[in-house]
Order: sequence, then structure tokens, then C-alpha cells
Amino acid sequence: MTKLARRLGLADSVFLVIGSVFGSGIFLTTGIIAGDLPSPGLIWIVWAVGGILTIIGAMTYAELGTLFPGSGGPYVYLREAYGRSLSFLYGWAFFWIIGGGGIAALAMGFAENLGSFLPSLSPANDLFRLSFGPLQLHPSVGHVVAVISIVVLSVLNYFGIQSGVRFQNLFTALRLAALAAFAGLGFVIGQKPGLRNLAPFFPKGPLPSLSMFGAAFLAVLWTYDGWYSVNCTAEEVRNPARTIPRALVLGTAAVTALYLLANIVYSMALPVERMRGVIRIGETAAAGLFGPDGALLFSAFIAAAVLGCLSANILFCPRVSFAMARDGLFFKSLANVHPRYRVPANAILAQMIWSALLCFTGTYQSLIEYVAFALVLFFAATGFAVFVLRRKAPGRERPFKVWGYPVLPAVYVLINLTIFIAVFFSRPVQSLAGAAVICAGLPAYFFWNAKSRKALVEGDRT
Repeated sequence: MTKLARRLGLADSVFLVIGSVFGSGIFLTTGIIAGDLPSPGLIWIVWAVGGILTIIGAMTYAELGTLFPGSGGPYVYLREAYGRSLSFLYGWAFFWIIGGGGIAALAMGFAENLGSFLPSLSPANDLFRLSFGPLQLHPSVGHVVAVISIVVLSVLNYFGIQSGVRFQNLFTALRLAALAAFAGLGFVIGQKPGLRNLAPFFPKGPLPSLSMFGAAFLAVLWTYDGWYSVNCTAEEVRNPARTIPRALVLGTAAVTALYLLANIVYSMALPVERMRGVIRIGETAAAGLFGPDGALLFSAFIAAAVLGCLSANILFCPRVSFAMARDGLFFKSLANVHPRYRVPANAILAQMIWSALLCFTGTYQSLIEYVAFALVLFFAATGFAVFVLRRKAPGRERPFKVWGYPVLPAVYVLINLTIFIAVFFSRPVQSLAGAAVICAGLPAYFFWNAKSRKALVEGDRT
């Protein structure tokens, strides 16, 4: 039986963590957050706390990743701690919505930013329109660009993990250099009011409500999402006992610093009143600092950033469905490993096809919004798995133990649960709809679970 090859070193793993997170979110999210938290101080705090929470989560996942260094990441930890049903629901939501929808959203984000300086490739240019009653189908040139980017990067990853890693390492390095240049030039030569934009640093009136903080934290955590990418590829990491903890901590710390730097530049470029509700905050800040030409150049930078993030997500997302299939809880063919390239080839192709279809349907954004709240619940359950597994398997070797146990993992779990409760009460309809979408996977779980149990019994008889 062909196995996955351990070919990822420390630098590859750190760049994978950074590359999986650092995409379009940091250039889009701050304007949305400013609508709930109308002051620079609160915006900086929510980004800093989100980063600290992510680093704590990274240390927690580091213990789990060295305890179970196999493909699938959180799916494996949930399975070992709570059983197959909860882990299946995570994997189900991950393939159809979190991973597939996320890849589609990144691909469309790449097409939109590419179209801002190459208008002929914009999603605004429809190829044709079809109507089927209330269903409107109008694929555009941008849709084609998005699908091509998914296909090309998927094929690149199909021919071995190293080819995919080399591409995303290059783009991660370019993104880091470009953001550093943007921040440095913004401070030195950018046209900005500077410190005047920071007054008042905190609101003079009452603080925003808990639900507003919850919504802001959810947006921040969504922008940080993907930091556990190296856990999903753990079976292909060299010396996982040493590499996984270092990659997680270094990668998440680097992303936190980058995000704080970007938000400081935004605050120096724009007063908070001009941030509120601005979706393309990065472009708006660049225009304020450097004029229209700067905004156009920044669009090219964002397009490159999104393409690199798309590459990283295409690399790690199929490893979750691969792990599910290997357990007999998903399509059996997705468990196949390519005999030459040593990658989960069919899982890569399946994720490619589904993500490409989501691009054309245009439903990926609404799906993501429905289940985004569930992410923090899965984060909390995975964090609590550290406590469960220390009781269930106390004698198992743990190459890495989370620092500050039990306090830091408990803080991670409690903050995620608090955000979940706040978001549930502020958006009950979307939350219930998202729960329904995820629970729709239960019939599929009962089907595949019964099928795998039957195969196991028949195997024992033979």
C-alpha cells in the first residue's frame, strides 16, 4: 500500500502556516470590524487578542499534532477524543463548505482583484446569461479565471507536494516583502494625517455590546483561519515531533505581527469614520497614502497574496477528506495515494471539482457565512480534546505539551465558547441555519458508518 511521503521541512511548514492564513482577509475585514468597534484602540485590541488566541490555539494543536501526526488535523483529534460522529460532522462541513467554499471564495477574490487592473478579466464581464425560473446563471470571464486558478494549482499539487510547496513558498516570500514595503513606505513617504487619526483612541461613550465584540472576534478569527494547515499535512512533515510545534508557533506569531502592522498603517492612513463599512480597506488605505496609482499597484499585490493563499489551501484541505475516506466515512476512492507522486490524488481532484462548481453557483459566500459561527465551536471542542485525551491516554508519549496547561487551553476553549454564544444571540437565524446545514450530514454519517462497520466485520470473518 502506497503511503504519503514525509517531504516538508521546518521552513516549508512555517511558510505553509503563514501562506494558508495570509490572503485577502486582512485587506477586507478591518472596515467591517470598524462598523462594530468604532475606535482605533478597540480595532487594534481585537486583532491583537485574536492573534494571541490563535497562538494559544497553535500551542494546543501542537500537542495534538505531535500526539497524532497523521493527515486530517482537527478531524483526527475530534475522532480520538469524542468518537467518529463529531469528527465526521467537522470533516463533512470542511469538505463541502469550509474548505470547498473557502477555496472558491479565494479564487473569486483573486479574479476580482486581477480584474481591478485587468478589466477584461473582471467578474463584471458576463459570458452569457441563462434563466431557469428564479435561478439566474450568468458566468463571467472572472468565473473562468477563478476556475482556471483552482485547476492549475490543483494540478500543481497533484504532481507532488513539493511542487505545490515551492510555488506557495515563493508567493509567501513575495507577500511578506510586499507588505513590509507597503508599511514602511506608508510610514515614511505616505500622505497621511498620522496621529490625528488615532484620536480618540478609545470611544468616549459606552463600550460596544458583547454581541458586537463577538461579531468582530468572529471576523478576526475567520481572517486568522487556516493556521492549523500544517496539522492537516502532519503525515507529510519530516520529524513532526519537532517541526509541528515550531511551525505553528512561529507561523501564527508572524501572522499576528503582520496583521497588527497592517492595521496600524490603516489607522494612520484613514480616520475610523472612513473605515466603517469599507470592504476593500487595503485598497482604500493605499489610495489615501499613495494616490490612485498606489491603489492600483496594491490591487496587484492583493491578487498575488490571494493566489498564494489559494495555493496553500488547495495543498492542505484535501488531506481532511483523505483522512475521512481512509476511515471509511467518505467516498472510498478519496483514500487512494498516487503510487508515483505520493499525494492523495483523488481527494485533490474531488476538492478541485467541487470548489470550481461553487465558483459558478455563487453560493459559497452565503454558505461560509452560515457556518462561520460553527468554526469557533469546533475550535473549542478541539481545544478541549487536550483535556479529554490526557485522561483517556495518560501514558501515551507526548513529544510536546502545551505551555501553561491547564490554564491556557482552558482560556482558548472558554473564549471560543463565549464568541459562539455571543454570535448565536446576535445572529440566531444564520446560526440555526448553519447548524441545520452541518447536521444535514448525519444521514451520510449513518450510511458510511454502517458500511464501514460491515466491511470491518466481514474482514474479521475472512
